[in-house]
Amino acid sequence: MKAFEIAMVVVCGALGVRSLVHWTRRPFDSRDVRDHVLFAVFVTGRAGLWFAVAGLFLLFASTSTQGRAFIDDARAYDWFFLVFIALSAMQFVAGYFLGRRRGKTDGDEPVV
Repeated sequence: MKAFEIAMVVVCGALGVRSLVHWTRRPFDSRDVRDHVLFAVFVTGRAGLWFAVAGLFLLFASTSTQGRAFIDDARAYDWFFLVFIALSAMQFVAGYFLGRRRGKTDGDEPVV
């Protein structure tokens, strides 16, 4: 079963790299620093979820026990699900606030 976990680490890691490359290549035409920070948080949450899934499979692959003992050994990594919650919250909150912000023209008037 270790081959499956290692394969999933490679696949999820590759998807994380692909997501990171895809989102960092997107043109972002804002001059506001807050927009850039929100976009960076969004991309971190988005790509970080793939890396967290890869890390979870890596943790499970490092556990050498099977059956009921596997559950007991894997329980030591319960804290890792907080990483998923934090990355999901980062992506959701940054996406929400990016969607609610209004762009500005060269003057001070907001674009409607």
